[in-house]
Amino acid sequence: MPDGCKLAAKIWLPEGAEEKPVPAVLEYIPYRKRDFKAIRDSKIHRYFAQNGYAAIRVDMRGSGDSDGVLEDEYLPQELDDGAEIIEWIASQPWCTGNVGMIGISWGGFNALQIAAKDTPHLKAIITVSSSDDRYADDVHYMGGCMLTDNLSWASTMFSYNSLPPDPAIVGDKWKEMWLDRLEGSGLWLKKWLQHQRRDEYWKHASVAENYEAISCPVFAVSGWADGYSNTVFRLMENLQVPRKALVGGWGHKYPNFGGKGVGIDFLREATRWWDRWLKKIDNGVDEEPMLRLWMQDSVSPLISSSPGKWIAENNWPSSKIENQEFCLSQGRIHLEEDEIKNEDMRIRSPLSVGLFAGKWYSYSESTDLPHDQSEEDGGALVFDTPELEEDIEILGSPEVELELQSDQPIAMIALRLNDVCREGTSTRVTYGLLNLAHRDGNENPAVLEVGNTYRISIKMNYVAQNFPAGNKIRLSLSTSYWPFAWPSPEPAALSIKSKGKLILPVRPKNKEDDKLSDIGKPVLSEPIHSTLLEPAKREWTVQHNLATNEVKQQIINNDAFLRLDDINLEIGKETTEVYSYLNNNYNTVRGEVESTRSLARGNWKIKTLTRTVLTSTPTHFQIRAILDAYEGDTRIFSKSWDDLIPRDMM
Repeated sequence: MPDGCKLAAKIWLPEGAEEKPVPAVLEYIPYRKRDFKAIRDSKIHRYFAQNGYAAIRVDMRGSGDSDGVLEDEYLPQELDDGAEIIEWIASQPWCTGNVGMIGISWGGFNALQIAAKDTPHLKAIITVSSSDDRYADDVHYMGGCMLTDNLSWASTMFSYNSLPPDPAIVGDKWKEMWLDRLEGSGLWLKKWLQHQRRDEYWKHASVAENYEAISCPVFAVSGWADGYSNTVFRLMENLQVPRKALVGGWGHKYPNFGGKGVGIDFLREATRWWDRWLKKIDNGVDEEPMLRLWMQDSVSPLISSSPGKWIAENNWPSSKIENQEFCLSQGRIHLEEDEIKNEDMRIRSPLSVGLFAGKWYSYSESTDLPHDQSEEDGGALVFDTPELEEDIEILGSPEVELELQSDQPIAMIALRLNDVCREGTSTRVTYGLLNLAHRDGNENPAVLEVGNTYRISIKMNYVAQNFPAGNKIRLSLSTSYWPFAWPSPEPAALSIKSKGKLILPVRPKNKEDDKLSDIGKPVLSEPIHSTLLEPAKREWTVQHNLATNEVKQQIINNDAFLRLDDINLEIGKETTEVYSYLNNNYNTVRGEVESTRSLARGNWKIKTLTRTVLTSTPTHFQIRAILDAYEGDTRIFSKSWDDLIPRDMM
């Protein structure tokens, strides 16, 4: 880099690229190319090289084997480095000068962000599971409510940042680099909690601030089980460049890793995109429908497959969508407003509503998908349609309009749209959250005046779903959604006025969809060699101690313990998340994440332990965290944090 910082990269080149230059594809993330992402990377980037592209994986500054310290997400330095990397790639003798970026999650974010810097040699991007708005639609906050994935994600990076570079790459300076990281990376959760509204911190690197800054073609991808599907539709609506969208039944993964019947031949689709914009092959990609979407069929809860069919839209918003309004009253969703009785409804939910919600960004595994919602519905205000006489297909963002009063100045509302089958099981289709202090936007929240009536509108996540004849559509409203979202300072009761509305984006069936070709099953390159030392462990349990009235959700997420044979390196990661409360008391909610990571080669043995605990009072959040690092059996570093952060109408 211009300041002398060295970044580590792995490069896959097609045979003969030195004599006959090729376009290049960059993935630029902090997830350690040499060890924890090595197997995944080999399946993807080797494929691109086999199909005529130089593929480059770079460890960001402060991660993996690169110099420096990583201090936060999407800092100006990260984006400047990314643009510099692209210009370096373009200048290499094996490159034609045409460079693309691909990435999922962090790498999808910075692909958008670097595209917005108008980097001259960046000719196209593929952004997967990313966001154009870092506050409104990311892992930190949703509808002005704090997601508990804010804690778990901060803890993930706390653990990643604690690891050293490999001495086999950087030599004797590895330990000095490690100590710099341990001391300098900091506690990211504290930073994120210091910005509880959409301020300049979050506006930075949110491309929604200026879509016109992006001047290269964009292929946006997500999955319905992921938390990032909304961005795809906003990008299609607001970008002015050639663009394409793909949303399927998978979760927070590249679609070729979808698994369980929902994965597709994504690398072929990606290569077609590169062929069009990096090789300038007129292959018809830009003549295909703008959006290709998976219309999901009704399915029982916990089924991680996603039956359905592909549909297409030529533009977004689509003129095919018809918003149909339904009226809400006394447990029913009505077609006719004159059926409604003018009676108020009251809801004050227990903290147990949300224990079976799954993860905000699910990986489409049975453990982290939403379970049967029937028990959740018991603590909610529920509205049902009669049994449907015919199928109803929706595509878009369902919306609810309500008139309500609150008995607290700060309150939240969670909405769930469920598919209720004839046997009575209830499957969550989509959902929305709103901190009612954010009813007029996320930049200038305002408390509620107790007893005042407010007219609010809440949009749920985009979805494509078929509700079959014989099933019911259910709308569930609750005043808590723990531990999916952090609860309000005090339990609130909401009085819901009659004549609320549910607005469904109904899409008439289109025979043209039947002509769409299948995308095909996943195809990957051969991975690097590894030896399984201990299998992965995934558990998700909910416990209610009847003696103490403590309710606890525990998540165990241990990756397989492996040896990477080519470099004789053993890698391990174990994580446990625990979310709890006592006696339905909002001021006893507690989130705790512990993570252990290890690296070992011969006598070189490294282990780090991180632990983060988040609690709250009506006025403050409290973070307690520890970081311990071991070389062999010797603890060589230890640091702790204990911070109070005022709640900002949250």
